Amino acid sequence: MTSADLGGAEALQRFFERAEAELLGDVRWPEFHAALLAALEAGTVRAARRDATGEWHAEAWVKRAILTGFRRSGVVDFPAAPAGFRDKAAYPPRQFAAEDEVRLVPGGSAVRRGAHLARGVVVMPPAYVNVGAFVGAGSMVDSHALVGSCAQIGERVHLSAGAQIGGVLEPAGARPVIIESDCFIGALAGVFEGVLVRERAVLAAGVVLTASSRIHDLVHSRTLAGEVPAGAVVVPGAQRLSGAFAESLGLSRAAPLIVKYRDAKTDAATALESALR
Repeated sequence: MTSADLGGAEALQRFFERAEAELLGDVRWPEFHAALLAALEAGTVRAARRDATGEWHAEAWVKRAILTGFRRSGVVDFPAAPAGFRDKAAYPPRQFAAEDEVRLVPGGSAVRRGAHLARGVVVMPPAYVNVGAFVGAGSMVDSHALVGSCAQIGERVHLSAGAQIGGVLEPAGARPVIIESDCFIGALAGVFEGVLVRERAVLAAGVVLTASSRIHDLVHSRTLAGEVPAGAVVVPGAQRLSGAFAESLGLSRAAPLIVKYRDAKTDAATALESALR
């Protein structure tokens, strides 16, 4: 079942924008849910959209539709080797075929139904891509990396080993985490709570960004929150805490720092070997 069979994405939206009580009791839900998963996997329906001005907006109805799947389904067994899984029936593991042109390397990775992986995506083990996520063409999801529910990853992005891209399902209107194209996310870096990382930005190993993180731009002498500018190179930093108690203990808090903007030297340092693809 596809969205085209039911009248397109607009028909899906009309169906899932209704009150939750109606959705939970509608006998047509299984076919609309199947069409939703197919549309998410094809990339024709997404949990967030970028408008003509470059601003990103959550598609609240898509996130509500995904949540409805959790509420309407029970936990079932999914046979697999060497050990099976137990999970919500609405979101089984996704299977890939040769025509998808996705490399899912053996060793413990999983991609949930309803996640879009474009052509040329590589998933190294173990890694996890959750429902509603979008991973653009040519991107790398390295070992121990997470692409959370509804996270939007652009093209040619490198999520290094241990990178954590948080999921945002609730509230439905909240913007998910977005990593635009050609970004490099270093090992053990984390991006959470709807933070937007603009194109070609670099997060060094260990950088953690949340909605409340204060990002100090040493190049332009400004402090930012919630968004990393295009081409920015962000490294971990620390900021001394004021007050007698904090000062007596020498306490500080994490303070991500923009130390430069991307140049030819940065491009060389973050380039991916084509042979790995």
